[in-house]
Amino acid sequence: MTKSDSITISAERLSALVTRIFVAGGLPERSAQMVAQGLVDADLDGLASHGVMLVDMYLERIRQGSVSTEELGVIVSDNDAAVVLDARHALGHLTGDQAIKLAIDRARRFGAGIVAVRHGFHFGAARRFAIQAAEADCIGIVACNTRPLMPAPGGAERVVGNNPIAIAVPTSGSIPIVLDMATSEAAMGKIRMAEKAGEKIPDTWAVKSDGSRTTSPAEAIAGMLLPSGGPKGFGLAFVLDLLCGLLSGGATGGAVKPLYGDPATPYDSSHLFMAIDVAHFADPASVRAAAAAAAEHIRSGQRAPGVSQLFAPGEPEWRKRQNAAGQIRLTPAVAEMLVRLAREMQVSTEPLAPGQNKSIQEPGHAQA
Repeated sequence: MTKSDSITISAERLSALVTRIFVAGGLPERSAQMVAQGLVDADLDGLASHGVMLVDMYLERIRQGSVSTEELGVIVSDNDAAVVLDARHALGHLTGDQAIKLAIDRARRFGAGIVAVRHGFHFGAARRFAIQAAEADCIGIVACNTRPLMPAPGGAERVVGNNPIAIAVPTSGSIPIVLDMATSEAAMGKIRMAEKAGEKIPDTWAVKSDGSRTTSPAEAIAGMLLPSGGPKGFGLAFVLDLLCGLLSGGATGGAVKPLYGDPATPYDSSHLFMAIDVAHFADPASVRAAAAAAAEHIRSGQRAPGVSQLFAPGEPEWRKRQNAAGQIRLTPAVAEMLVRLAREMQVSTEPLAPGQNKSIQEPGHAQA
């Protein structure tokens, strides 16, 4: 594999490779499979910033002890529709799945379920959990906070994270209806992807530490992200930070540590998972049909000159998944990172480095 090569492999085989790496790193098999599938799903949706590019960072944090190998969080407060979960710094894909299932269960019983999570770790794409609720005929709302990355309007210091939110609505159509957005103009993960690929970024994404615009990913990472919609995006990010942290009794603001900072220091994010059971308000079939009709109205609307297609929220990612047909294209940097980790962990590097595994143990014989 050369620097200029990209690698296209099946999602199934990539998930198996990532699972082997995580098992060798100390995760139980089921946990490794769940996290690997979550990362691969993000790549299939075209969200590479939340995909397998994160494997090395996750693994290093496990090695350094800031991420635990626990499979579940612990319920510390349970008041019918309101639950507080201590994630115990476990991988967010695991505690996120636990939290949204709890929220759906309480929504079934009480009309709505709200699970606030403290001591959490990165859970990947929020849309995944919101869609899980929508598929259960609930409106799903998922949010979390991050370390401060954006200045207040007119400010010159980081004061709030680009805290994401996802909202999914049940629909009878095959295309999910889901808003999934960071409150910054671009997610930090996209900037890190550009840095790994040696590419520039738009000058609307971030500013340098002195507040001046930049197209350099490195300067953006050292500087500040810009909020989406200016003061509106900043205000939304601020209240999401408070909702996640105050309801969970977890961290807010600067108490949330850098995801790519000291791997021995817990990230300590706060999360919020909400499910609203449609059946407590209206006929679910009617709601699904009306939502699908509303989305179709958007798609069939009048287009501006030069525009060939219109999309409802969540549709671009769905179409990317359909077009991918179960195949994922990895950048050279990400492919090389996975091969390096597999060799370090003494597991098979298939399918990324076929024919180069004579001294590498096959799956099922990984060493921790």
